[in-house]
Amino acid sequence: MGRFIYNLFLPLGFIFFLPELILKYRRRGGWKSTFLERFACYGSRKAELKSFRGAIWIHAVSVGETVVALSLINRCLQRFPEQKFILSTTTTTGQDIARKKCPANTAVIFCPIDFPWMVRKALRLMRPSELVIFETEIWPNLITLAAKKDIPVMLVNARMSDRSAKGYRRFGKIFFGSLLKKFSLILTQSDADKERFLTVSPKANVKVAGNMKFDQQIPALPEENILHTYFGSGENDIILLGASTHPGEEELITEVYVELKKRWNTLKLVLVPRHAERGNDVVRILEKHSLAYARRSESTLPEKSVEVLLADTTGEMIPLMSGADIVVMGKSFSGHNEGHNLIEPALLKKPIVTGTVLRNFRFILQVLESNNAVFCCGDTELAGVLEKLIESPELRREFGSRAFETINLHSGAIDTTIDALQDYLK
Repeated sequence: MGRFIYNLFLPLGFIFFLPELILKYRRRGGWKSTFLERFACYGSRKAELKSFRGAIWIHAVSVGETVVALSLINRCLQRFPEQKFILSTTTTTGQDIARKKCPANTAVIFCPIDFPWMVRKALRLMRPSELVIFETEIWPNLITLAAKKDIPVMLVNARMSDRSAKGYRRFGKIFFGSLLKKFSLILTQSDADKERFLTVSPKANVKVAGNMKFDQQIPALPEENILHTYFGSGENDIILLGASTHPGEEELITEVYVELKKRWNTLKLVLVPRHAERGNDVVRILEKHSLAYARRSESTLPEKSVEVLLADTTGEMIPLMSGADIVVMGKSFSGHNEGHNLIEPALLKKPIVTGTVLRNFRFILQVLESNNAVFCCGDTELAGVLEKLIESPELRREFGSRAFETINLHSGAIDTTIDALQDYLK
């Protein structure tokens, strides 16, 4: 009954969100040439995808999940070199990362929209041996139709917030409770996530595997700091980076930067908006404060050093972050409280500053906080925290090292997940 109601309203929901989908497609960068695959149109790729029949189909949404999915694939290929994979994404930016970094034995596609006929067409073409879905992508038709074909369906690195659990329970008996039971296995990031899933669907097969993001590997970094191209390489320069920022945060960080620069004139700023298409919005903020800036998206380099770099590109977070001295993580200030992945700056041994509530990354924040390896503060406290870090190179090194060591203590989830995948392949 629940799926019948879902399919009844799915076309209306698609029509309602279609303008937003088109707008995002036009504004957002990334890989777009095979976007019709979202409508299960594979064209000349049919023969290629048929050759991947029997592969493990892994679905990730956007850039963050895709990076972790690639880590899973790479580790699996180390253990089982003959295994084939199909990696799907929803966003064009995730697709771009997947195509640039996917290993051999991997085909990259856009995930079809969850209309039954589109999902059936994709499953008939590729006939995967398993369907592995990352984190929170619970698409009823994809899950149900794969299960009907006796394809093991797994939700890995799964997480569920209190808010989501409350919403799912509201419709649990008629929809989510039975849907979650269709997963062959759900592997959660933490015990708390497991309990939330079980409150929604008590009979679901849920186990704790840990957070695969703790197993991320930093790729090879450029030999030279790419930020020096814009700022020069002054011995006393301190580079502050705002990572994956959202509306309101660029304004806050810029205002704090302007005040701090009055005391430390060698302070530099890098702003990396979560969505590169918001670059023009950030430019207006920088011009309002009369700051000399450059845009990473522009092909020409500035003739002289600038104060601020606007990194309005996709897929460069780690090289940019590696050149910074202090990292402020976005989606945690200016009214945002969902947060972003703190593991990347920790693996780079950077001191991390974030907001006090990260609804989507609570466990990671808890782990870092318990080891005194992160600075948490509100909007009004941001300037004071940054001031302490700017003043003390020793404090920056101490917190960067502590964050790195903390993350390494919690690795191992990828191998646990691979073991589970292999059990179901048998």
